[in-house]
Amino acid sequence: MKAWKLALADGISAIFGLLGPLRGSRGCRVLMYHALGAEVPGDRQAQYSMAADRFTVHMGNLAGSADLPVLGLGEGVRAGSGVVITFDDGYRDTLTVAAPILSELDFPFTVFVTPGFTRSGDKRYLSAPELRELATVPGVSIGAHGDSHCRLTECDDACLARELTESRAWLEDVLSRPVTTMSYPHGAVDGRVRAAAAAAGYEFAACSRFGAHGSDGDPLLIARTDIWAQDDRARLLAKTAGDWDWMGWRA
Repeated sequence: MKAWKLALADGISAIFGLLGPLRGSRGCRVLMYHALGAEVPGDRQAQYSMAADRFTVHMGNLAGSADLPVLGLGEGVRAGSGVVITFDDGYRDTLTVAAPILSELDFPFTVFVTPGFTRSGDKRYLSAPELRELATVPGVSIGAHGDSHCRLTECDDACLARELTESRAWLEDVLSRPVTTMSYPHGAVDGRVRAAAAAAGYEFAACSRFGAHGSDGDPLLIARTDIWAQDDRARLLAKTAGDWDWMGWRA
């Protein structure tokens, strides 16, 4: 994101933070990361590939926060509290960079994988053997992220069903374990897509709307907090505090 836009958003968030209990929703704070060094296709504003050392700082800040325990996705969503760490797309650096850092801190995390990326042979993404290796890391959960990463809201009913069921079936075949979580590619979800996710057997599904997820929220429309490559310690703390939840009003 351009520097002036970030500065403007920081200013709005600082004002929003002064509103106290009105500033942001309370509940489980689900953080959305993408790559940790890999090039992200179409990322013209360089928002979604965070440097490994910055990610280390982020996790250190979470480790030092007694008020925000890091929980697994299901645990956090059911409780409506804590912080959950998620990654979209299935980049290889979730295994090579994120997993060692998170394992050392004993932090659970969820990786939403697009099988089409894995099958493509693109070295930026996890291969099937690497995906199986990642699945052995204590505390990790693997979820689906569509089969081809298309916008599910633009699919006809037949395509939508394939995207949801084939991604799940492929991951279950590779991992030999049930897959009941997903995130919507591009955050593209509406009532029809949400109903299709339920019909496909998903128990939890994350979108991209800024905010926290309350214990009474829809588990198939889990709000998340988008984390960007430029986010320093101060911005991470502001986002986890809810100061950036005003961005959810844009949807």
